[in-house]
Amino acid sequence: MSASSIPGRRRRLNKTQKLSVAGISAMAVAALSFSLVPANADPKPEAETPVSAAPVVLASAAGTPQAKAVQASIIEQHSTAEKLVKAADLAKAKKAAAAKAKAAEAAKAKARAEAKAKAAAKVRAKAVAAERTAPQAASRSEARTPVYANNLDGWINQALDIMRAKGIPGSYNGLHRNIMRESTGNPNAVNGWDVNAQNGTPSCGLLQVIQPTFNAYHVAGTSSNIYDPVANITAAANYAADKYGSIDNVNSAY
Repeated sequence: MSASSIPGRRRRLNKTQKLSVAGISAMAVAALSFSLVPANADPKPEAETPVSAAPVVLASAAGTPQAKAVQASIIEQHSTAEKLVKAADLAKAKKAAAAKAKAAEAAKAKARAEAKAKAAAKVRAKAVAAERTAPQAASRSEARTPVYANNLDGWINQALDIMRAKGIPGSYNGLHRNIMRESTGNPNAVNGWDVNAQNGTPSCGLLQVIQPTFNAYHVAGTSSNIYDPVANITAAANYAADKYGSIDNVNSAY
């Protein structure tokens, strides 16, 4: 709140305003003094004139045109000074508001820049962490990948994992029992004397599968070679599941 808006408090005038008021006051006194002396008066005062009559004369002179003109001039000067002060205060207030808005905008811009830098740093940190953990994850994945022995036990276990993934029923014992009966565990075994051989499609591999059956029940993801142990086992188990419900249900030639 400016000083002019506080009730009962006078505005402090600057040096120029003080000089203006002083000059106006001097003009007022001169004008009033001039108006008190008649034009045809003797410049020498009469000794017998009572001193006490002066206030009465001054009071009566206050209503003269000269006094009114001086009073109007003083009022106008004060009004002009007041307007100048108000204009200066308004300009000062606008300048302060503009500076405040500029500072607020600068603070917002700084906050946005800091937030952007923080987000970028977070992304970089995440990328670095991902790069660090990628080899470890790959190593753990490799560690989880089973390694199967290149023998009958390994072939059966690998075939079982594939069968579980494909939803083909069967157990280790069911596979092992039928493999031993059909080929005694020889992946290259071939039956050259049964009816299939006589028809030109001999039974081959661990579970003695003929080529048409192998082709029809081949499990995707395994070798297309009928003599491949895992491919032979999974194809035979897939065929047994279709015909008998499971390789576990097969106890003789199938």
